Amino acid sequence: MPTLISVILHTPAHSNMAGALTYLSDQPLCPGTLVRVPLGQRELLGVVWDDPPHSVPIAIDPARLRMIAAALDAIPPLTPAWRALIDFAANYYQRSTGEVALAALPPQLRDLNTLQLSRRLGKHATDSADVQPSSASNDSDLIALTTEQARAIGQFHTYDGPCLLFGATGSGKTEVFMRCTSELLAGSEHAQALVMVPEINLTPQLEERFKNRFCPHYGQSAVVSMHSGMAPAQRLKSWLAAHSGSARIVLGTRMAVFAAMPHLQLIIVDEEHDPSYKSHEGARYSARDLAIYRGRLEGARVMLGSATPSLESWYHSRPAAEGGRYLRIEMPSRVGASLSAQGGLPLVRRVDMNHQPKACVISPPLLQAITERIARSEQCMVFLNRRGYAPVLQCTDCDWKSECPHCSAYRVFHKIDRTLRCHHCGFTERVPRTCPTCGNLDIATVGRGTERLEEHLEQLLSEVKRPDGNPVCMVRIDADTTKLKGSLESQLARVHSGEVDVLVGTQMIAKGHDFRRITLVAAINPDSALFSSDFRAPERLFSLLMQAAGRAGRDASNTHRSEMWVQTFHPTHPLFESLKRHDYPAFAKSQLVERQTAGMPPFSFQALVRAEARTQETAQAFLNAASQASAQMPNAALLLKHITLYSAVPMSIQRIANIERAQMLIESHSRTALQRFLNIWQTVLRTTRSEPQCKGLIRWAVDVDPLLI
Repeated sequence: MPTLISVILHTPAHSNMAGALTYLSDQPLCPGTLVRVPLGQRELLGVVWDDPPHSVPIAIDPARLRMIAAALDAIPPLTPAWRALIDFAANYYQRSTGEVALAALPPQLRDLNTLQLSRRLGKHATDSADVQPSSASNDSDLIALTTEQARAIGQFHTYDGPCLLFGATGSGKTEVFMRCTSELLAGSEHAQALVMVPEINLTPQLEERFKNRFCPHYGQSAVVSMHSGMAPAQRLKSWLAAHSGSARIVLGTRMAVFAAMPHLQLIIVDEEHDPSYKSHEGARYSARDLAIYRGRLEGARVMLGSATPSLESWYHSRPAAEGGRYLRIEMPSRVGASLSAQGGLPLVRRVDMNHQPKACVISPPLLQAITERIARSEQCMVFLNRRGYAPVLQCTDCDWKSECPHCSAYRVFHKIDRTLRCHHCGFTERVPRTCPTCGNLDIATVGRGTERLEEHLEQLLSEVKRPDGNPVCMVRIDADTTKLKGSLESQLARVHSGEVDVLVGTQMIAKGHDFRRITLVAAINPDSALFSSDFRAPERLFSLLMQAAGRAGRDASNTHRSEMWVQTFHPTHPLFESLKRHDYPAFAKSQLVERQTAGMPPFSFQALVRAEARTQETAQAFLNAASQASAQMPNAALLLKHITLYSAVPMSIQRIANIERAQMLIESHSRTALQRFLNIWQTVLRTTRSEPQCKGLIRWAVDVDPLLI
């Protein structure tokens, strides 16, 4: 007799099919089993799901139910802990369970039939059987731990809760991560570790280090990667290896927090402060926060690592007597700091641009310092967090600017291919020969990007020679120069080999990389974030500058002290004072005082509701109508005492690809009250969408714990 089963599918939260759907199966299927089911004219991948606790059985006419198409029972069911993680993420971030669960699975699973999947599983089993790992671990090639590293590992083992490893750049945090992983794998035959990094371009070098350390002992399939830049077949292979337990270590970006790992015992989040851990589309989850929750759910140890922790993690790692929930482990010294002046943190020099020649881009003192480093065969890094040649083209007669016709933003001038390119919608045109408005031939560039900065530096250094008499070699690394597969790796290899003298780039080069030959880092024009309306802008700027400074002086064998040059019009700003001393605790303390006074996170909790429509009026009308309707919700009077609903406003970039965007901020001093309000308000949002004044609304989404406001 057919059995009723509940199946979740990839359906959005605002649809009428957001919950589990009921199907028939010839045989009982345990929760977590992957199935293929019919829906309308399509056949979709689904997951057999647990019935909600205390659910009341609903009378269903069996004649109206459809049979599942197939059960992918060759794949072991997804574990209860994994399903609990998905349920929590869906509920907390206000998405449907199916949307989160199916997005966490490799896309190729949706396209393979049972026969194709059986072939893949057979090939995976053959590959795993061919691996012949060494039975014994050889630690003779391990580097000696510093006193701080050994103490950090000891503290980590003595504390059961999450730990924050607060270590200076170059203090050896990666070695601590690998030693903790090594001890875990050596102590358990099946234990698995998850190591997360914020960006794809940081994965290859970390993957190489982990493979060199662990693959000789545990097999070539023991270390796998997971990130969106992988080919679908490779993502499926890595997922199967992790789910089967043959992969002992998974390296990945934020999506890896949902990796199916049945024997997970250790989670490491490197550069935990990085905003890339927060998703800005679909289910807008924070992988760092979910890593903490998953560790508690599965009894796994969790270590967060950063030289500039997020203020939330810093606040949670305060002493337990003050309410802290994490253990803060400190490693303030660089490896080799006692052996050489270069082993210490770089000397921060501030250049007051008010006293430099007008329209100066590279100040004379900085240019002289770069020249001296090149003469000593040392490398320099010049950092500007804006790609392209110039952010705007402008007519000097009629004041025409290169605005994007589809977005409320300017198109960036890219000189290398003579195009105006919108970095939001992708609209690209050739640069006009004359002003489109008045026909003026004199169209000037406004501002500066990495492409123009590279050109300017090449002119300034055209007469400078390397010690071998050759001209200066310069490389630019940004999103434009790393589009082709393998281009980033080849450029980084040139830097590591010493072929490059000056490296120019965006934040892609400012964090995570271990450049052994760089002794000077320069930040050009970092002032824009000092007075931003975004309350998180100073935190992001300080973190970025500290991380950039950390790229210099990582080789203790160099005899000259490394330097960090900051060109600014506000040299006495408190942020730069803390940066000069490399004093993150002082900066964090001042920022937390400001946040507490203003009632900002981590002392309050926020959510944003964003709406997209054909007109700005429609988007705002939807949000304001939903806000007014909240007064009619059940228990509204009690809930609204703890909730602040602000008026709808346009987003900072209010139009993208001809879609108008508006947002509404919701704030509360109670996380529980905010979640209860959002859960009930979802029904109000769905109802409001059908009202006449909301005609033309395209979509809406809730962003819990937003990073950009």
